[in-house]
Amino acid sequence: MNIIFMGTPDFARESLKALVENGHNIELVITNPDKPKGRGMKMIPSEVKTYALEKGLPIEQPVRVRKNEELIEKIKELNPDLICVVAYGKIIPKEILEIPKYGCVNVHGSLLPKYRGAAPIQWAVLNGDKETGITTMFMDEGMDTGDMLLQEKVEIGENETTGELWDRLSIVGANLLIQTLEEIEAGTIERKPQPDEYTLAPMIEKEMAKIDWNKSAEEIKNLVRGLNPIMGAYAFINDKKIKFWKVEVASMVSDAKPGEVVLSDSKKGLYIATKNGTISIIDIQGENAKRMNILDYLRGNNIEVGQLFN
Repeated sequence: MNIIFMGTPDFARESLKALVENGHNIELVITNPDKPKGRGMKMIPSEVKTYALEKGLPIEQPVRVRKNEELIEKIKELNPDLICVVAYGKIIPKEILEIPKYGCVNVHGSLLPKYRGAAPIQWAVLNGDKETGITTMFMDEGMDTGDMLLQEKVEIGENETTGELWDRLSIVGANLLIQTLEEIEAGTIERKPQPDEYTLAPMIEKEMAKIDWNKSAEEIKNLVRGLNPIMGAYAFINDKKIKFWKVEVASMVSDAKPGEVVLSDSKKGLYIATKNGTISIIDIQGENAKRMNILDYLRGNNIEVGQLFN
């Protein structure tokens, strides 16, 4: 099958890799422009671009796709059988959706119609869901509103982070995309319109990362693992910003105030009270410091019982 691939992060790279390894002809790879990163603001290519370069695939990196006549004409000239879109990061306009013979197929990181939007994997973890999955669908002009094709469910581990789930789903998505293309070619694919009821998964905002200790221990745990490795949940103590990368719900009973340190010991760990219980800190990051295990952190940093995180 002659395919144009549109995608950007490592999640999309796995699908592109699967297409190449299964013998599909990749006519063009479209990915987002390189971005500056690090202290030196060095321009870094996307994971998809890096893989495409390794395989000698043609690449385009348009700043925009809407009203981009040059890009639209190039796609028309290539006359692809299908456009595969995986975490591209831009809305695909109608002019492009209508070009391919078989349309545009998207790999989406949730069990639609749940979690339409930009951050379906993150919200599944943030909300403490027990399962999620991958949906392949034909694209239309809406945000994840097209007809569903195939789905595969995946259980979410009790302590699994967004990063860990992201990696697992990228492989599931790649395999499901290949299966979807096989059924499209065979003419056996079934289109399933989405129901009217759905939930949204909007972009993750920085303001979400501040821990509200008046929430339950389970909710705080889900916040921490849901924002790992995106940005890390945080709180302040002694006017210093502390990031939390891994925590567990503890069985310790305490009548301490939410956010109050109930145990701090370099051999036993750090325990903080919440609205309805206590959490045990596993991995932490001090201000302007590296992430480390809490026992290592407490050997070099003083946190006292009774102090408040806010």
